[in-house]
Amino acid sequence: MKEIILIKNGELALKGLNRSSFESVLAKNIKRRLHGLGKFKVTCLQSTMNIEPLCDDFDMEEAIKRISKIFGIAGFQRAAAVEKNIDEILAVAPEYLSEQLENVDTFKVEAKRSDKKFPLTSPEISREVGGAILEKFPHLSVDVHNPELTVTVEVRDNYAFIRGNQIKGAGGMPVGTGGKAAVLISGGIDSPVASWMVSKRGVVLDAVHFASPPYTSPQAEMKVHDLLRKVSAYSGDIGLYTVCFTKIQEQIRDNCPEELFTLVMRRFMMRIANEIAMKNDCQALVTGESIGQVASQTMSALACTDNV
Repeated sequence: MKEIILIKNGELALKGLNRSSFESVLAKNIKRRLHGLGKFKVTCLQSTMNIEPLCDDFDMEEAIKRISKIFGIAGFQRAAAVEKNIDEILAVAPEYLSEQLENVDTFKVEAKRSDKKFPLTSPEISREVGGAILEKFPHLSVDVHNPELTVTVEVRDNYAFIRGNQIKGAGGMPVGTGGKAAVLISGGIDSPVASWMVSKRGVVLDAVHFASPPYTSPQAEMKVHDLLRKVSAYSGDIGLYTVCFTKIQEQIRDNCPEELFTLVMRRFMMRIANEIAMKNDCQALVTGESIGQVASQTMSALACTDNV
């Protein structure tokens, strides 16, 4: 027996003839994010991917944590890969899932037989595996409608896979399939949320932060670093450009009517962010805004800002 990680691609399965290009990007993202945990290989099979460790010291626990934060993965689970032999399946299934089986009261077995040459049908596999589990865990009962644990046995061309409940993934699209954008990042919550949501649609991000020392403190900039670090746990690396905005703010303060201060300041921020975006081949600007949330985020104010 060997242990692997099975990954469900989610909406990638809905793509047409270019699906393989999306899967290729996802595979590259997985390899990059799991780098340093030990040798492994990633294999694409139909609407799933297999991560197979190639060394005994592969850090499976850390791999699971990182995979949960990779966009493009709908669900995943650890699985035992065994020989396509019913005796081997019956021996491994109760043992491999023992920890999960000991902590539930109800279960069911689902079998999927891609290899039609396998001598048992799917219902027969389910019945045999269910019997073996009940024999070892007599406290369990079968519930085919609402089980606490679903044991899945999938017989494919090379191996039979045994797994428990699927863990929900981050979803979305693989980062790198949706273009590139520059996000205007502040120390608030809206812009990091916008960054996360856009990244979830496959967009690579650069971030632009406006600092105004001495009016803003170094701690404010460190907060931006911390927020981006949390987003990058899902999105991958984010380039950060910090713009010293003090002189521009002072000129606006000294030369503009007070009621237009915020609007003019935001227009300058958009101009500067646009220049940075163009130099970095970004195709869009991302901001964290909600209509009417603050005075500068009325629809007319946002339209005036966007006009530059």
